This record gives sequence, structure tokens and C-alpha cells, in this order.
Amino acid sequence: MPTATTFPVIDPATAAPFIDAPLARLADVDAAVAAARRAFPGWASTPIEERARAVLAVADAIEAAKDELAALLSREQGKPLVSAGGEIMGALGWARATAALRLPVDVIKNDDSVRIEVHRKPLGVVGSISPWNFPVMIAIWHIIPALVAGNTVVMKPSSYTPLAALRMVEIANAHLPPGVLNSLTGEGDIGRAIAGHSGIDKIVFTGSTPTGRSIMASGAANLKRLTLELGGNDAAIVLPDADIDKIAPKLFLKAFMNSGQICAAVKRIYVHESVHDALAEKLAEMARAASVGPASDPGNQFGPVQNRMQFDHVCALADEAKAKGGRFLAGGEPMGREGYFFPLSVAVDVSDGMRIVDEEQFGPVLPIIRYSNVEDALARANASENGLGGSVWSADVEGAIALAQRLECGTAWVNDHASISPDVPFGGAKQSGVGVEFGLYGLEEYTQLQTVRIAKV
Repeated sequence: MPTATTFPVIDPATAAPFIDAPLARLADVDAAVAAARRAFPGWASTPIEERARAVLAVADAIEAAKDELAALLSREQGKPLVSAGGEIMGALGWARATAALRLPVDVIKNDDSVRIEVHRKPLGVVGSISPWNFPVMIAIWHIIPALVAGNTVVMKPSSYTPLAALRMVEIANAHLPPGVLNSLTGEGDIGRAIAGHSGIDKIVFTGSTPTGRSIMASGAANLKRLTLELGGNDAAIVLPDADIDKIAPKLFLKAFMNSGQICAAVKRIYVHESVHDALAEKLAEMARAASVGPASDPGNQFGPVQNRMQFDHVCALADEAKAKGGRFLAGGEPMGREGYFFPLSVAVDVSDGMRIVDEEQFGPVLPIIRYSNVEDALARANASENGLGGSVWSADVEGAIALAQRLECGTAWVNDHASISPDVPFGGAKQSGVGVEFGLYGLEEYTQLQTVRIAKV
């Protein structure tokens, strides 16, 4: 929605503003919700095949503008242009896969006296609050299933990265009826207003656990439905029989992609003492060889930490680790240049009880923890309030599966980590979230179950 005021957007490669974005007022939240409520009856009654065709038209239009969107995304988020382009294309794959989903009518009983059907109906207005690490991809994860299910949407991107998401909504709205998809940008007061608004029936949020708790409390006023994908501190357990040469490149990618700014990235690795030193050195060698710098240089593989608050958090974790005896085989200090640059960093001689292990880093800092007993490693991996994902790495696949199933997390991988797809449910255990996303399981979260009993008289 157009607004009368603006706020600056910071380029993380320079730590300086480079453009202004519209700043919504609380009255704008009311207006957006009112527009979504007006549009809901018509959109909900539109046959799903027509809604799906509209979503596919949106995807086609976004693809036509992919270069423009990738450039905006790269500048505001900091990730290299090739990674930004990959995010746009991934978002399109998700949108198209979701448009193909159909929730069946479940016939529970059908005899001479009664037919009982279970239907799924749209909820109403969905509020989407999305984060800064994947501004377009995660917005698509929120918006598209809501639209396919027949809901209307009021979305708010992160104030750190509003530009590409706003442009994406602008493109989408050329193919949707007025009021079906609405966007607002601003600071935390706008997010809180969305979370507590009586005209919003569901909130979908991706972000930190403390913010998720606040959203849950705000939504209690009208018993909002919730999908919350929250913080993760994913553990990987490397067993002594693992092929270190084979797994090191994959572990490196799964820990450091997007400069570690991924909820389900590998955040801590428990490595058996017999292979600890070899794996740590291989990961450190790759980290030292990585090119970190501004996205404007196509030779850079990794960009900055996205914002000052997260950069300061990463620095504090590294400093505390060193003060408690941790050693960095790679990195461990800010790069000493303008912008929020921290090198890919590998820490050893660290353990549970240090912040670098116990807290989600959400940055390019990876602790490697030595263990001697696998039961101890499993207990330490599970001794976290988070439970988004976890993995086991071993040459014995069957044994690894058995161990992975004992991890207290929403997704367990074997010889992999953080791989997701639009047809497979994804969500957190414990403090890592409520509900799931993706596939039919995720689509159901945007609907209300209705049982229809038909007496045969």
C-alpha cells in the first residue's frame, strides 16, 4: 500500500543507506486488513482451478522479472547475485508445485443411512511476517499456499530487506483481484499490529523463537491459527566410520551457504575423536579458501552478515569462545572493512556451555565438538530448546537411520542436511516452531476442517 513516509534501507556491504522504503502507519494495517476481508468471499468462492491458474500466472510474471528481482535482492540482502537468482528460481519452483496441490474431500462413511464427508475450507485473512535471510523465497512459502487454499493475505517483509518482496507483490497483483494480496513495510510495531489484529485469522511467521512467542501471545486474543517456523541450532553427528573426504564438502555447504544465515543450516558438528582433527582441518581449509566480499564483485562466493545486530551477535559468540579456550582454525575475527563482513570461521576446542555451541549463530561461524561416545553425542545434540533439524553422517546407512530417528527434531537427515522440497512437510519440534509448511500437510494448515453429515431420508 502507498504510504506518506519512508525509512532507509541499509546495504550490508557498506553499512550505509542506499534507498528509502515506504513506512506504514498503524492505520495502514487496518486499511490492508479491511481490503483483504472485502476480497475474501469472492476469492474463496473462486474455483481452485482458477486460483491455481492465477498463481501460475504470478509465477510466470515473476520469472519474467527475475533479473530485476535478483538485483534488488542481492543489494539489500548482501548475497551474491548468482545466489539471489537461485533464490528467485527456487521461489518459482515452490509456487508452481504448490499450485498443483489439491486437498481431497475425505469420505468417512457412506452407507444406507448417512454420508459423512470431511472438507477443507479457507480460513479468511492470513497475516504473513517474513524474515531477511530469504526475503522472496520465504514470502512465497507463506503467500502461495494461502492463496491456493482460498485465503487473502496481508504480508509484511522484514524492514531490513523490503524491496524485492514489495516488487514481487506489485508484480503479483497484476494477476490477482484487488485486495487478495496486500503488503505493508515498517518496523516492529507493524508486525505486532498484524499479529494482534482481530481481522486476521491466521499468522504465518518465520524468524526467531522470542518473536514467535510474542506472536503466539498476541494471536491468543482471537485464537488465531499459527504456523511458526522458528530458531534452529541444528546438530550434525559424524560417526567414526564416516568417509571424511566425501562428507566434508557437503557439510561445508550445509553449514555456510547464505553465509550461515539459514534456520536449518548445520550449526554445530559433533565429531568422533578418531576423525575430529581430519574433518576440522578439511572444513577449515575450505573456509580459508572461500572468497567473502561484496556482491558487486562476481568473484565473491559469500556475502556479508545481513545487519548490524546479527553481525554484533556473531562477533560476540566468537569472542566468548576464544576467551574460554576455543581456537579458530579459520576466521574468528571481523574482516576489518566497511560493511558487516565476517569470514567463514571454524572453531575447535569448544563444547557445550559455550555460547557458540548453545546459541544459534545464524552467521558464518561453525563450532566442531569432539566426542568419544555416541550416546553422549546424541544426548548433547538433543540438549537444546531448539528442534528444527539434525543429521547423522556415517557409512552405515541403516545404523545412521536408527540414530537419526532418536534426534529430537522436525526433520532428520542421513548423510545430508537442510535439503528441502515443496512436496515434503517441514517444521520444528520443541521451541523451533508450531505447525508445518510445504506439501499437502502444509496446505492443510491454511484451512479449517469442516465435517458434513448428510442423512439419507
